Amino acid sequence: MLAAAGAISLSACAARTDSGSGGSDSSAPQAAAPSAAADAADPAGDGKAQCSPTSIAYAGTINGANAALGINILNGAKLAVDQHNKANPGCQVKLEQFDTEGTPDKAPGIVTQIVNTPGIIGVVGLPFSGESKAAGNIFNSAGLVTVTPSATAPALSTNGWKTFFRGLGNDNSQGPAAAKFMTGELGAKKVCVIEDDSEYGTGLAATTKQGLGSALACEDKVKTKQTDFSAVVNKVKAAAPDAVFYSGYYQEAAPFAQQLNDAGVTAKFVGPDGVKDDEFVKGAGDAAANAYFTCPCVPADQFTKFTDAYKAATGKDPGTYSPEAYDLATILLKGIDSGKTTRPALLDFVKTYDGQGLTKHFKWDDKGELASTTVWTYKVENGKIVRNTEIK
Repeated sequence: MLAAAGAISLSACAARTDSGSGGSDSSAPQAAAPSAAADAADPAGDGKAQCSPTSIAYAGTINGANAALGINILNGAKLAVDQHNKANPGCQVKLEQFDTEGTPDKAPGIVTQIVNTPGIIGVVGLPFSGESKAAGNIFNSAGLVTVTPSATAPALSTNGWKTFFRGLGNDNSQGPAAAKFMTGELGAKKVCVIEDDSEYGTGLAATTKQGLGSALACEDKVKTKQTDFSAVVNKVKAAAPDAVFYSGYYQEAAPFAQQLNDAGVTAKFVGPDGVKDDEFVKGAGDAAANAYFTCPCVPADQFTKFTDAYKAATGKDPGTYSPEAYDLATILLKGIDSGKTTRPALLDFVKTYDGQGLTKHFKWDDKGELASTTVWTYKVENGKIVRNTEIK
């Protein structure tokens, strides 16, 4: 399902077979993945919860251009709900699914459907920054709490919304961290930054370029659904950078990386969380062997119980933001189990929540931002995305 929903159309640029052993020549040792905290919240709770049948929702892409990222989140949330319901026969929670296709034009209509469904008292989503900007005010007006595992545009928490909570660091942390990684660990003296036209891509590019300072060798823009990158590739090739940072999503990043590779550009290719997906590796072919990623997400390697359960349920390893979605759904479920079964009550529960999850400690400020966040890097090795280092 994930492969079909997130399939990349490469137009005239057919995907090639990955060449194998990965492109890492970094001397930095691979950082150890964090283990699950002993006190991490468990969606099963104590098994004694009692409630009338109620619903939470997943709102985000299921069939859009970058659907694989949304399905990672949906599957993480679904696992939490399934584990809760299996353990708590007296409190059954339905996870309703709404497909925004990840687009700012479709999201407001879908979100209006959600807020007009009285039984839905909390939402996991929206995944993308552009759709979040377009529809966040609708959630806010309805007093419906939303917890996003992946929308990173910093401005989202400055709109005065009282229902918006972000379960990860924003791009004010990822951009500078990406710059530090490229100029530090990768040793890049010259970096080109290419951004797409999404809210996410433009915002992240701005903070990354600021972090690069004099190391910024060239910059350019591309459009969503673009497939021919020849003009941008020529500009990058002329600049002869040591690294190329693509600020956007995997749908365009894969053919772009492939076309850079075909043109003989040997710079390290670095993508952010919107590119960090197996669909990029499939679509970029042999170019993926030279790729790295930054992400304000924690490696799930040592979350053994979660990983085994996720794989049993989906047939796949957890993807980007699957464990974050699991954590956020768990928080909503804990609220319901404690008797917070109305929109105002669940909103107040999240607002004052203070507890440990798999991925981090969750406690939000009055803007819906976490006090402490982290950014990790990942790389492609033997055709798979693996953890690399934590950016300190």
